[in-house]
Amino acid sequence: MLTQEDLLQLTERNVTEEQVEHQVAQMKRGTAYVKLIRPATIGDGILRMSSEQVDAMNRAFDEDKEYYQFTKFVPASGAASRMFKDLFTFIESGEETKFTDIFFAHIHSFAFFSDLGQAVEKLYGLSIDAMLKDGRKVDVVKALLLEEGLGYGKLPKALLKFHHYEHFDRLALEEHLVEAARYATDNDDVARLHFTVSPEHEEPFKKTVDSLKDSYEKKYGVKYDITYSCQKPSTDTVAIDANGELFREKDGKLLFRPGGHGALIENLNDLAQEIVFIKNIDNIVPETRVDTTVTYKKVLAGLLLKLQQQTFEYLEILDGGDVTEDELKEMITFAKTQLMIDIPDFVERYDVYEKTDFLYNCLNRPMRICGMVKNEGEPGGGPFWVKNMDDEVSLQIIESSQIDHGKEDQEAIFKGSTHFNPVDLVCGCWNYKGEAFNLTDYVDPNTGFVSSKSKDGRELKALELPGLWNGAMADWITLFVEVPIETFNPVKTVNDLLKPMHN
Repeated sequence: MLTQEDLLQLTERNVTEEQVEHQVAQMKRGTAYVKLIRPATIGDGILRMSSEQVDAMNRAFDEDKEYYQFTKFVPASGAASRMFKDLFTFIESGEETKFTDIFFAHIHSFAFFSDLGQAVEKLYGLSIDAMLKDGRKVDVVKALLLEEGLGYGKLPKALLKFHHYEHFDRLALEEHLVEAARYATDNDDVARLHFTVSPEHEEPFKKTVDSLKDSYEKKYGVKYDITYSCQKPSTDTVAIDANGELFREKDGKLLFRPGGHGALIENLNDLAQEIVFIKNIDNIVPETRVDTTVTYKKVLAGLLLKLQQQTFEYLEILDGGDVTEDELKEMITFAKTQLMIDIPDFVERYDVYEKTDFLYNCLNRPMRICGMVKNEGEPGGGPFWVKNMDDEVSLQIIESSQIDHGKEDQEAIFKGSTHFNPVDLVCGCWNYKGEAFNLTDYVDPNTGFVSSKSKDGRELKALELPGLWNGAMADWITLFVEVPIETFNPVKTVNDLLKPMHN
């Protein structure tokens, strides 16, 4: 039951009663697990390119890029607190672990070492080495993480120093500026980037970028067009308590929780950009190691442009209405073999008009090319053939939380996956008429995840929206391409910065 105060709260957030009803029903129903058919593998859903094909896609991108508008979309919301989870535990317990041993043994190697040294000197009047010699390791970590020091525990990853060069250090966001200059520029040498940020980080983010932009424009001969957005309050979700009633705060107001990165489909939709590269904020390498990444970004984009051009030609023919059986047969073959679209056998029995309508709906959708790396045990999602509630089979990126691990057949398919999703996407977001798709029309709302949480000592059920590259893009045309493991270098913990690819 919603009160007048509840309705006012919904209005302030631009949330409808229908949204709340749908969310409550979904939480009571529980997670709707996906139905895996089989893992996507090389030759069956994942394309492995030869060196000749890689060169050809690079050339195709370089030849055609002048006709397109590119944007690099970087989810950069949230603080880096999870990156320092082990160090926060160390502050509380004072107990050294293998993780802290590695951190302190290599503390001089971190790009933030010089800044940390200044913070330690200011707070304690000693050098880092002197502090460590005196056994004051906890104080050194406090100088790194807490606000009286560098405050890294509350800063976004984008504003942390990731890489050390001979004469300077670079923040994570600086490496994205470098990458954008290499592959996300238009015919006028404008490099467009869009960062999604938390409201509390927006001003320091903008201030930092403004202080850096001119020097990078001069260095790389580009002009940066950088925009920002925050996750919309309307994408937050309600929660329910143990009795299935709406969970309320102590003051009686409805509890709203962030809906996860799937909410960012709204931000992507609002951009209304033509070709969008999507990459996480922490998956970057120093400029000296970025060539392979640039090469395969151009490969993925080149393939997208090539397939999109042919798809648009077919849509123009279908839109004209005068289509022959031979043309329809050619389009069906293209959809099956080039776009990896599952065409049911019964479509063969359709007449010309039915086939025309079916193919138009199949082809007139956003398109994405997703890089996939070989699975080396990293936690996270992967590529699978999946059947949805309408019995339609398609390629999807699936997270472990979307799978019913209690079913032996589903667990076996999940464990049989050969590749991993590094979040390396190139997206075509305009249709054949040059209009932006409404991307929210292509979300599968049934793929949200229901989890058990607690607040103020009370149990609750929370709803996470379909992930940005999972259910939020469920109805896109999706293709998977194998990319080298060298292109996947995430920084999930601070010690990941010690790995060879980050030095």
